Amino acid sequence: MKQFFVKKKAVLAASITIVLAACSQEKSRQPVEEKQPTTQAFTQTKEDASSITMNPNRDAFFGETHVHTAYSLDAYLGGTRLTHDEAYSYAQGGTVTLAGQQLTRRHPLDFIAISDHAEYIGEMYSALNEGALGYDDPLLIELRTLTDLNERRKWFIKYVVSSARSKTPTHPPFFAGAQTVKSAWQLMSEAADRNNKPGVFTALKAFEWSAGAGGANLHRNVIFRGDKVPESVISYVDVQREDDLWQWMTEQEAAGMQLFAIPHNSNASKGMMFPDVQPDGSPIDLEYAQLRQHFEPLIEMMQTKGNSEVHRKFWAQDEFADFENADSIQNSSKRSFLKRNFVREGLKIGLAFEQKLGVNPFKYGTIGGSDDHNGLPSPVAEDNYIGSHGDEDNTVLARRESNISSWIDAKDLSIGSLAGVWATQNTREGIWDAMKRRETFTTSGPRIKVRFFGGTELPATPKNGNELVTQGYALGVPMGSDLNSGFSSGTKSPTFTVHAMKDPQGANLDRIQIIKGWVNKNGELKEDIIDVVWSDNRSNDENGKLSAVGNTVDLTTAQYKNTIGATELIGSWTDKNFNAAQHAFYYARVIEIPTPRWTTYDAVRSNMPLLTDIPAIIQERAWTSPIWYKPK
Repeated sequence: MKQFFVKKKAVLAASITIVLAACSQEKSRQPVEEKQPTTQAFTQTKEDASSITMNPNRDAFFGETHVHTAYSLDAYLGGTRLTHDEAYSYAQGGTVTLAGQQLTRRHPLDFIAISDHAEYIGEMYSALNEGALGYDDPLLIELRTLTDLNERRKWFIKYVVSSARSKTPTHPPFFAGAQTVKSAWQLMSEAADRNNKPGVFTALKAFEWSAGAGGANLHRNVIFRGDKVPESVISYVDVQREDDLWQWMTEQEAAGMQLFAIPHNSNASKGMMFPDVQPDGSPIDLEYAQLRQHFEPLIEMMQTKGNSEVHRKFWAQDEFADFENADSIQNSSKRSFLKRNFVREGLKIGLAFEQKLGVNPFKYGTIGGSDDHNGLPSPVAEDNYIGSHGDEDNTVLARRESNISSWIDAKDLSIGSLAGVWATQNTREGIWDAMKRRETFTTSGPRIKVRFFGGTELPATPKNGNELVTQGYALGVPMGSDLNSGFSSGTKSPTFTVHAMKDPQGANLDRIQIIKGWVNKNGELKEDIIDVVWSDNRSNDENGKLSAVGNTVDLTTAQYKNTIGATELIGSWTDKNFNAAQHAFYYARVIEIPTPRWTTYDAVRSNMPLLTDIPAIIQERAWTSPIWYKPK
C-alpha cells in the first residue's frame, strides 16, 4: 500500500482545490457474491433524491453513525454474526436473531452508517464467504470453530490487540491480500445501496479507521456523502497518522467524492485527541489546523464506552459532570484521564489555537453513536439493554462482573447515544450536508429534540417553537455556525434562543443550560454554565444555584413518574458579559428528570441487589453543536 507522506502545503492546496472538483465516472467492478438480503432491495437513483420535498426549516432525524457487524473481527470474536443487511433491517424495525433472541427495535431509525473496522474487513471477507480467497486458511478455520469465550479472548489478544495497539501495526498471518479488502468494501457498498430509500431511510457508506498506538484511542469513522466511493478503504495498517488519513481523503475528494471523519472516544485518547503538536512532534501549524477543520466537522460526544463531554474529576463545579464517566477505562492499556481528553476542554483549546493561528483545528460539532458490537444500530433503551459486546456481556452476571476485552468493565458501559440532525430531507445528501455544516445534536438515548440559535438581532422571548425557528434562521444562525453580524461596534451582546421537546415515550425535562467557553486577554481558558430555562417554577438560591428537580424513581421496581419536569422548555439568554475581543463558543445541554439506569433494570428483573459502585439513576440528556464567535 502506498504511503501518504507528503508536504503539508501541497496537501492544503489540494484540499482547497478539490472542494470544487467535479464528480467523475465511477470505475466498474467485478460483482461479489452475497447472501440473499433480509430487507427489500432498493436501488437509489438521482431522480429518487431530487423528487423528495425539502423543508427549508429542517426536520429532526435520528440515527446511528457507529456500529459494528460480523465484518469487524473483534465483534465476530464476541459472537456477532449479524450482516450489514440484517443491521439495516433492524434499524428500520425488522426482527433479527441475536444469541437465540428475537429482537425488534421499538422505534425505527431514520439513517445509519455502518462503520466496521477497516483493519480487518478483508480478513473477515475471507472468513465469512465460502470460496473466498483465504477461506481455507487454518487460522480462519480455527476462528470459525472457536466456542470457548476465554479461548476467543486469547485469540483476540494474540492476533488483534498486539498489533492494533502498537506503533507498527500489521495484518495478521491469515490476511489473503488487498483484493479481499476490495471485495469486502464492495459487498458493504452494495448492501448500503440496496437498503437506501430516499425520503424514508438513509444508508450512508462508512468505515472506521482505528488508530490505537500505545492504547490511545484515536479512531475515526469516515462517512461518504453519496453512492460514489473508492474501490477500497484505508486502515491503520496502511497509515498510522491522522494527517495521512486526511491526505488519503484529499485524494478521494480529487476523484470527485465527498467524505469526512468523526473522531470518537476522546476520553480514552491519553491526551492525544486535542494535542498541542502534530503526529511528528512539530507544533500545530496553520496547514494542519485547516486540514483538520476541513475533514473533521464533528466529534462523537458519547457512546457505549462513556461520555466524553466532561468528567467529574475535572469539573467539580458542574453538577451534571458525574454522568457515564466510565472510570474503568483507566484500568487497561495504561490509560488515565486528563482534562484535555474531554470535548469541552478540546473546544476551549481550539479557541486558543484560533487566537494564535487564525483557524480552529478543534471546531467540532457534536454527534452520537453507539459503537455497538452486536450489529444492532443504536439499541439505546435503558430498560431493554442486553449488552453491546456479544458474549462478553450478554448475560446479567457478565454485565455485573466481566471486563470487555481489556477495555472497560461491563457495568461501566453506557447504552450508547443517538445522532440527531436537522436536515432539509432524509436522503444521503440531506443527512450528510446537515452533519457537514454541524447542524447536529447528540442525545444519550432518548429522542429529545433541541433547537439552538444565536444572534444579535434575536428577540429575547420567542412565543413558541415555530417562531423561534423562523426568527432563528432569519435573524440569527443555528447550532454549528459562526456568529457573523452585529459586532462591528463591539458593544452589542448576542442572544441565544433554545427550545427542547421531550421524547414522546420518555421522561420529562428538568432544564436547559448553555455552556460558554472563551479565551481571556491573558490566554486563559474559561467557561461558564448558565441555567437558561427550567421546569416546576423553581428559583435560584442566594448563591445563584437552581434547586434540583426532584426524584420520582422507585429503585425497588425500576420505575419513575412524570409528575415532575416539563414536556417542553423554551427560553433565551443574552450574554451580558460578552467581550467582542474574545474568542468564544456556546452550546446547549438539555437535562431530563432522574430515571433508572440499565443496571437498575437488570437488578430488579433478576432479583439481585443494586450495584453499589455504579449510579442507580441517571439524568439522560442532549447536547447541541456549538455556535462560535471569532473577533473581527
